[in-house]
Amino acid sequence: MKIQILGTGCAKCEKLIKNAEQAVKESGVDCSVEKVSNIMDITNLGVMVTPALAIDGDVKSVGKVLSAEEIKKLIAG
Repeated sequence: MKIQILGTGCAKCEKLIKNAEQAVKESGVDCSVEKVSNIMDITNLGVMVTPALAIDGDVKSVGKVLSAEEIKKLIAG
């Protein structure tokens, strides 16, 4: 499983990365967290507002910072 954090590096994007890393650590799931900052890659996923979170290329959240708990629920399915 791959979690992608889509954003240009703003404070909210950085917080979402930390929350995603915490969620992966706490859930014990084999999952990588990747930061996507290239604006073309972000728009190719259909995202116009950041931060955004995608799991295996499927955008799950746009324009808000999910908590670690919310991300754990997305990871669990």
